[in-house]
Amino acid sequence: MKKGLLYIVLFVGLTAFVGSDSESDVYPVINQKSFLPGEIIEYRLSFSIFTVGRGITIVQDRIYNINGRPAYKVDIYGNTSGLVDWITHVEDHWGAYIDTTSLLPHQTYRNIIEGRYRKNEKVFFDHDTGKIEVHELDQETRLFKEPQLFESPAKYIYDMLGGILLLRSIDFDTVQVGDTIKVNAFFQDTFYNFRTVFKKREVIKTRAGKFRALALVPLMPENSIFEEGESSIEFWISDDENKMPLLIRAQMLIGSAGVEITSFRGIRNPISSYVHSSWW
Repeated sequence: MKKGLLYIVLFVGLTAFVGSDSESDVYPVINQKSFLPGEIIEYRLSFSIFTVGRGITIVQDRIYNINGRPAYKVDIYGNTSGLVDWITHVEDHWGAYIDTTSLLPHQTYRNIIEGRYRKNEKVFFDHDTGKIEVHELDQETRLFKEPQLFESPAKYIYDMLGGILLLRSIDFDTVQVGDTIKVNAFFQDTFYNFRTVFKKREVIKTRAGKFRALALVPLMPENSIFEEGESSIEFWISDDENKMPLLIRAQMLIGSAGVEITSFRGIRNPISSYVHSSWW
């Protein structure tokens, strides 16, 4: 399971955010009002009808100084549970330092344990020069290999965690159903031009309750994990100022998988999208 359910959460986040025009040549101004440090959201990871693991996203409770700029530190943890953990143990940790003004990444890191597979990686973004450095740990010597160097082909390049936060900054009152959201992004050793379609507003039921939600569908590029086209992944975020990721349903080449919210705390705004039980 070299690319498991935690990959779904991040890949979907990457495909779903929007670029922004700005007065800044390097750091666009994203006026987000959806989250603050201290936010924690927990998820159930499933395959078919079975629970296979748990995930948690954390916006750490203080602001960091990275490259002389204020930054959020965001961490996502995912691990297998129950019987699946006996079969193959997964313990993934993805993180990033995200610029508070532009939501562009300064640094990202991955520490992956999936069965016998291991990967430890750090990525450094220099937005002034458009350069990206990828540093990967050699699992035998425990030393970092010679870094891979990349040059950004676009003005603004985002990563997966920044993508999730940027998605949440969108004012969907200005987006029409059927509109396509586009972005340039980098993951592993590849640059992408992702597109996501805003499908509709609806009420969905999750283990954390019922929510009014925004339904979106990424247009998947050719890849080894998901089917190509519009129908392989659907996901929902709360239809309020928080834009919390609520639910993902993914048709992978090896079967169906899901990510579903189970609890949340430290949310910035009132949960106006929550449908109380008396209304069901």
